[in-house]
Amino acid sequence: MPPLKSVAIAPLTPLQYQKQLRLLEARRLMISCAVNVETASFEVGYESASQFSREYARMFGNSPKRDATAMHQALQQNRNASHIKMEEQDVNV
Repeated sequence: MPPLKSVAIAPLTPLQYQKQLRLLEARRLMISCAVNVETASFEVGYESASQFSREYARMFGNSPKRDATAMHQALQQNRNASHIKMEEQDVNV
């Protein structure tokens, strides 16, 4: 059986793929678990919070703190909209 090529799975090198997974996990921690940037960076294996922040900004287009804040706000707006919609449905029943 020939060896698998990473390009067939994703257009990333194995190291790029690993970095992407680490950054996505850090993002999840900051959003879902309200973990701060430094803690999230160390939890996913970065020894330098500044290096983590640079790589995070390259991937997501914003600093980790700004991105997490924006995601929290978007989630809150979505929850509020869902709550209003449920109330409207209850009134119509």
